[in-house]
Amino acid sequence: MYIQKRTKIVATISDRRCDSSFIAELYNCGMNVARMNTAHITTESARIMVENVRKVSDSIAILIDTKGPEMRLTSMNSEDGFEVKKDHILIISGDREKESSEERLYVNYENFVSDVPVSSKILIDDGEIELTVTDKTKDYLLCTVMNDGRIKGRKSINVPGVHVRLPSLSQKDRDFILWAIKNDVDFIAHSFVRTPQDAIDIQNILDEYKSHIKIIAKIENQQGVDNIDAILKHVYGIMVARGDLGVEIAAEKIPGIQRMLLKKCRANKKPVIIATQMLHTMIEHPRPTRAEVSDVANAIYQRTDAVMLSGETANGDYPIEAIKTMAKIAVEIESQLEAETNIALEDVNKPTTAILSRAAVEASTRLPVKAIVIDTLSGRTGRYIAAFRPKVPVFAKCYKDYSMREMSLSYGIFPTMMAPRQTKDEFEQVAIESLLETECIKPNDLVVVIGGAFGPSAGATFMEISTAETIKHGKFE
Repeated sequence: MYIQKRTKIVATISDRRCDSSFIAELYNCGMNVARMNTAHITTESARIMVENVRKVSDSIAILIDTKGPEMRLTSMNSEDGFEVKKDHILIISGDREKESSEERLYVNYENFVSDVPVSSKILIDDGEIELTVTDKTKDYLLCTVMNDGRIKGRKSINVPGVHVRLPSLSQKDRDFILWAIKNDVDFIAHSFVRTPQDAIDIQNILDEYKSHIKIIAKIENQQGVDNIDAILKHVYGIMVARGDLGVEIAAEKIPGIQRMLLKKCRANKKPVIIATQMLHTMIEHPRPTRAEVSDVANAIYQRTDAVMLSGETANGDYPIEAIKTMAKIAVEIESQLEAETNIALEDVNKPTTAILSRAAVEASTRLPVKAIVIDTLSGRTGRYIAAFRPKVPVFAKCYKDYSMREMSLSYGIFPTMMAPRQTKDEFEQVAIESLLETECIKPNDLVVVIGGAFGPSAGATFMEISTAETIKHGKFE
């Protein structure tokens, strides 16, 4: 019987460590998606990273992060910055061209002063320094420091609860999107998505170039959480980016928000990635803390599609061990879980596919089914089935390479390429033969097959349940 984790792993790679042998190790240990953070690389270094990933396997999906509408302090003359004490008074203005200093801090957003009202909280460096706006003029904010600390240049700025009018895409973002289209990347994870328009701005560029790239919305502020229903209508999936989310929202609220976002994604057939500090200790240590193991396990108990590693694999001392640890946790927790066919899928544009998908998973819970086999052109059937979190593996035979890689983010789906077949019987015979040859299934295994009897573009139209050997030959022997 084919045994493999069903929760997908997204692993961040960097240009400092991206040779094909290293990527092969990550892949062989359980990585499904390779992530590249464009905030820290150039298009040239990214090109080399893509080439090395493709050398290892065409089935590894590639995801790039945009920098997104992020606010930061401008640079300072001193790398060490300066110390501040509680109740110290600071002046802040918006001007990306000016240098920050003790006399005045500058934010790289020109409308910062007009957007931020009196009494707002301003968080510097992921919340290390908290300021309260006590007064403002046309040109600056007058702020009181709420805790001792040190302020350095180019550190992040967050203003919880305040909607700023930052443009969705920077010029660097636009350059990387065009680069991604040219280099056949699979996903763009857009940072700090606040409204549907942030995703639409990217989709317009993709549509202009007729690109298949799918958008993942990174939810990392209150505005994104508040607008999640509308955002989900315009993206392929989401990433719960708990780092910045935890800066803007009280820490005790994050677990509930994570659970809510997971439920909404499943109902909308959208893949969801849980990210940030999942095995953070393993950047420097060979073993995770018990709390980190529980964090990964909790995400899987909540039925996430994917979990993500950042610094653990990008620059940590134990990247392979981190992947292995995450995979072991997934296999253990998944063994305790059952399929869930009681969820209601929303916005179903192919009701036949949805009904067949539910029926296939339901059959796998009531009969000794060992696998579900599907064919797919767009990946829709795979996403519908994944929403019910099947307990048996789903082997997807794909007619497009990018559809195959897109399903690298869908729970329990194991996609491979297949040349289009002329008839239903031919699809079944070839699909079952390939699974028998690779020992994913055995001849006497009971198998559910979903496919399209009128060509791949018509979608799923039938379901059959029988042994692999019977389906292979199309008759009882």
